[in-house]
Amino acid sequence: MKQKSDEKALVVLSGGQDSTTCLYWALGRFGAGNVEAVTFDYGQRHRVELDCARKIAALAGVRQTVLPIDTFAAIGGNALTDDEITPEEGVRDDDALPNTFVPGRNLVFLTFAAAFAYTRGARHLVTGVAQTDYSGYPDCRENTLKALEVALRLGMDSRVELHTPLMYLSKAETVTLAQQVGALDALAWSHTCYNGEVPPCGHCASCELRAKGFAEAGVPDPLVERCQAEAQGH
Repeated sequence: MKQKSDEKALVVLSGGQDSTTCLYWALGRFGAGNVEAVTFDYGQRHRVELDCARKIAALAGVRQTVLPIDTFAAIGGNALTDDEITPEEGVRDDDALPNTFVPGRNLVFLTFAAAFAYTRGARHLVTGVAQTDYSGYPDCRENTLKALEVALRLGMDSRVELHTPLMYLSKAETVTLAQQVGALDALAWSHTCYNGEVPPCGHCASCELRAKGFAEAGVPDPLVERCQAEAQGH
């Protein structure tokens, strides 16, 4: 992996499995002194991930900024920002979008992240979106991200570059990458459950995908191990 020690990167860090893996990928790619993290408080149901993001950023030794975006909560209409809608269980087997889809979320996140990166002198944006083993969100697809990258470059007259290290990885391959970049210890403090439960609920789509990935990779989930140890008083 080529080191770009003279260039800065900003990682969109949610506190989840994928963004945590990408944070450590960025540290290996750009160097510890050149990486920062940005986290968005958008009124999400699983607000525990905000605490997880802070913990993970501290473990990684990177500066983190939390930006508030309350518009998604005001819009509502999805299970992640509307308390009256319960997240669906399991992964859908049809082409319909799950009720956890927040319309435009990644487009807005990356636009704000690009604006923030511009002020920080960082031209590289790193995000954990993937179009393999995911819930069908259209704003996780490569063609969406490529189009957004063009728009950001034109709109800010910049050379911003979007990095999506997980785009074509299965969840199992993402776990393997986490091992390779040294992210497993940090994953013990990550949060994925759409219901915001710790230990994870185990039956929402996000929990099922995470469990499937660790099982197929043959690696114990550090988060589950930590929760079990804490329950036993260790």
